[in-house]
Amino acid sequence: MIAEAGLAALWLAAAMALLQLALGALALRPGQGGLAPAIVPVAMLQALLVSIAFACLIATFARSDMSVLLVAENSHSAKPMIYKIAGTWGNHEGSMLLWVTILGLAGATIAMFERKLRADTKLATLAAQGAIALGFYAFLLFSSNPFTRIAGVIEGQGLNPLLQDPGLAFHPPTLYAGYVGMSAAFSFAVGALVTRNVTPQFARAMRPWILGAWIFLTVGITAGSYWSYYTLGWGGWWFWDPVENASLMPWLAATALIHSVTVLATRDGLRAWTIMLAVLAFSMSMVGTFLVRSGVLTSVHSFAVDPSRGIFILALLAIYIGGALALFALRIGTVTEGNRFDIVSREAALVVNNLLLTVILVVVMAGTLYPLALEGASGAKISVGAPYFNATAGPLALLLMMIMAAGPLLRWRADKPKLVLSRMALALLAGAAALLALVLAGGQIGAMPLLGLVAAATVAVASLAPLWKRKLTRTPLFTFGMVMAHVGCAVSIAGMASESAFTQENMVAMAQGETKSVGPFAVTFAGLREFPGPNYAALEGVLLVKQGAGKPIIMAPQLHQFSDPPMLTNQAAIKTFWNGQLYLTIGEKAVGNRWLVRMWWKPFVTLIWLGGAMIALGGLLSLLGRVKRDLTGKRAADAPAREAPAKEAAT
Repeated sequence: MIAEAGLAALWLAAAMALLQLALGALALRPGQGGLAPAIVPVAMLQALLVSIAFACLIATFARSDMSVLLVAENSHSAKPMIYKIAGTWGNHEGSMLLWVTILGLAGATIAMFERKLRADTKLATLAAQGAIALGFYAFLLFSSNPFTRIAGVIEGQGLNPLLQDPGLAFHPPTLYAGYVGMSAAFSFAVGALVTRNVTPQFARAMRPWILGAWIFLTVGITAGSYWSYYTLGWGGWWFWDPVENASLMPWLAATALIHSVTVLATRDGLRAWTIMLAVLAFSMSMVGTFLVRSGVLTSVHSFAVDPSRGIFILALLAIYIGGALALFALRIGTVTEGNRFDIVSREAALVVNNLLLTVILVVVMAGTLYPLALEGASGAKISVGAPYFNATAGPLALLLMMIMAAGPLLRWRADKPKLVLSRMALALLAGAAALLALVLAGGQIGAMPLLGLVAAATVAVASLAPLWKRKLTRTPLFTFGMVMAHVGCAVSIAGMASESAFTQENMVAMAQGETKSVGPFAVTFAGLREFPGPNYAALEGVLLVKQGAGKPIIMAPQLHQFSDPPMLTNQAAIKTFWNGQLYLTIGEKAVGNRWLVRMWWKPFVTLIWLGGAMIALGGLLSLLGRVKRDLTGKRAADAPAREAPAKEAAT
C-alpha cells in the first residue's frame, strides 16, 4: 500500500504542476487577474504531494520491500539502515524523484515568501516552475516509475558498494538542491522576459536563489571531491571524470551569474548578460542530468540506464532551453541597455571575469562531450583526461585569479589605472615574495604549480582590501562574505598547486616486517588481519608509521569484499597533519607473500577542501547579509506606516 500511495501522490502532484502552469498563464491574460490568488495554494499542495511521494519511497527502502522493483534492484535487507535510506536516491528513479521533490519545495517557497517581485512577474515565474516540474513528472510517471511492483523476489541485489558510504547521504542532495536552485533562477529569468521586467528589483529578488544554489553546488562538489578521494583509493582529489565535470559546469555558470546579477541589482547594468547566464546555468544543470542518467557514460558514479530515458531528458532539455532561447531572442529588444561603465571599472572587471568563466565552461564541456559525439558519429573511442583540461583550463584559471585580485580594488563606473596599481601594491608584493621563496626553497616544481602558488598569495592579500581602513563592526555581512569566498579561492588554489608540486609517491610490494619510506615518513608493514563488516568481509593491513624520532602511529588501510553485489573496494587510511596528509592503500597479494602498498605524502592537500568550505561559507555570509539588509529595509519602510495611525489618533 505504501508504494501505491506514493504513486497516487506523484500523479496528484503532476496534476498540481499542470494546474500551476495553467493558472499562471491564464492569470497573465487581461481580465483574468482573479485567478492569481489560487496559484499559491496550488504550488504549496504540489510540494506537499511530491514530498509525500518521496517519503513513501524512503519507507519502501527502509522496510526492504522487495516487491518494489527499485528496492529489489538497489537494496538488500542486510544493509545498514543509513545505506537503506540513502540508497533511496542512490539510483536513477529515486534521484529523479528527489530532484523533483526539491523543485516542488522551491516553487512553494517562491509562492509563499517572495515579496520583491512584481505581481505579474511572480505569476510568470511560478508558471515556468510548473512547466519544468511537469516535464519531470512526466519523465518519472511514463519512463522511470519508482513505484513499479515486481513479484517473486525475496532478496535484493544490493547497492553499488562504492556508494555505501556516508557521503551518499550528503553529496547527492546538496548537488540536487544546487541544480534546482538554478531552475528557480531560470524561472525568474523567463518570468522577467515574459513580463518585460528585467530590472534591478527583479535582480534583487533572484539573487538569493542564485546564492543559495551556488552554496549547495559548492558544498556538493567539495564533499564529492573528498568522498572520491578517500573511497576510490586513487590518491587524487579530482579526476576530470565526465560526471564530476557535469557538476562543475553549472557551478562555473552560476559563479558568473552571481557576479552579473550583483551588477544588475546594484548598478543596473548587464541586463541581457544576466538573463543569458540564468538560461546557461540551468542548461548546464540539464546537461549534467542528461549525462548522468542517459546511459551514454560509463562512470563509477553515473546511473547507466537504457538510452530511451536519455532521449526523454534530451527532449526536455530541448524544450526548456530551446523555448527560453526563443523567448530571449523575441524579447531581447525590450531589454534596455542599463547604465554604462568605463573599461577600467569594477563592472568591466566583472565582465572579464564572466567571460573567462564562460570560456573555461566551454573548454570543460568540449572535453566532456567531444568523446561522446565522436563515438556516436564514427564509433571511435577516445579518452580526454587531465592533460587536456590542465593545459587548457589551467592558464585561464590563473588569469581569472588575477582578475579576481584586481576586481575588489576597482571603483564602480570608472577608475584610474595608476590608482588601481597603487592599491594593488601590497598584493603584488605578496606575490613577489611568494615567487622568491619558491625559487629559493621550493625545489624543482612545474611552471603551473609555481604560478598557482604565486597567484594564490596575490589573491589572498588583495581579497582583504575591502576590509582595510574600515570599521569592522559596521562592515556589511555580505562584504565579509565576498572576502571569505575570494580568500577561499586563494586557499583552494594553493592546495591544488601544492598537491601538484610537492606530492611524493611510493608503490611497493612489502613483506611483513619490511620498512619503506615516503616523504618524511618510514612505513613498516606489521601484518594483516581479517574481520567481518556489516555487509562485507574486510582485510586490513596494519602499517606502523614513524616520522623522525617521533612515536609510531598505526594506520590501517582496508580491502572490502562485498557479496551483494560482488565487488572488491579499497578503503584508504589517511592521517592528517598540519602540513599535509599521509595517504596509504593496500592492494592485492604479490609474489612471495608480499602485499602491494601504495603510499603518498601530500603536502597541504587539505587546503583544497578548506578553501571549498570557505567559499561556501562566504556565500552563506553574503546570503545572510542580503536577507538582513532586506529585512532591515522592510522594517524601516514599515515604520512610518505604523506610526501614522498613532499620530492621527493622538491628534
